[in-house]
Amino acid sequence: MTCPRRAALYLPASNPRAIAKARTLIADVMILDLEDAVAPEAKADARAAAVAAIDEGGFGMRELVVRANGLGTGWGADDLAALAAAKPDAILVPKVSDAADVAIYVERAGGVPVWAMVETAGAVLRLDAIAAVPGLAALVMGTNDLAKDLRMRPGADRLPMHGFLAATVAAARAHGRIALDGVWNAIDDAAGLAAECAQAVAFGFDGKTLIHPGQIDACLAAFRPSAAEIAAAEAIVAAFAQPGAAGKGAIRHAGGMVERLHLAEAEALLARAKE
Repeated sequence: MTCPRRAALYLPASNPRAIAKARTLIADVMILDLEDAVAPEAKADARAAAVAAIDEGGFGMRELVVRANGLGTGWGADDLAALAAAKPDAILVPKVSDAADVAIYVERAGGVPVWAMVETAGAVLRLDAIAAVPGLAALVMGTNDLAKDLRMRPGADRLPMHGFLAATVAAARAHGRIALDGVWNAIDDAAGLAAECAQAVAFGFDGKTLIHPGQIDACLAAFRPSAAEIAAAEAIVAAFAQPGAAGKGAIRHAGGMVERLHLAEAEALLARAKE
């Protein structure tokens, strides 16, 4: 069974209490941030803290990912060197614009899987090439930076961004990569978070990035198949298991026709429900 990445929580690597708490939270992925969440004067200490956290372990089944600073900054090269040696589960890299950028990070990562932020105008224009780079494991929407780069005003429904969200999922699926949605900024707006998580599910994302532990439960609930979805999937599997369905590509079921592709979808959903 593949590891689920439904809820991926950003935590500042400069905050030792946050790192300690990460070992107790139920998110699937912990992303120790060396980039946006860390002040310039704290970058070196945050890097050391992230390496220490990797060495210490204790995160259980949670994936431990570290977001590095970009190679175009004064900290990126040192981040990549330290993380390549420490070997977290993945290194998340920011501000890529094309496949060449990603290939450089993959080389510097020393065999550690690379996750790439999709947060620049260049990236959304070159998603297929970026997703095709060997060594890349995931595409992660950076919706705040993308909106800034495009001078976009997405609004609560993110309508101007829909095409980029769908294209990111398509690129990930085409190349067997994970696709994670961007963050919901209003940590006190539970209804808005639930709506955006549901939207992420509708677009086909594997999960969503988060900025507060209080967002984890809602995210997991959104990406977990509902009781009704499980029941419907079980019914399709049972229908194809009937003797009369043997050798058939499509059968009548629940007032309509279902094909073998629907069987595959039902089996995949039931597998996710067990994660």
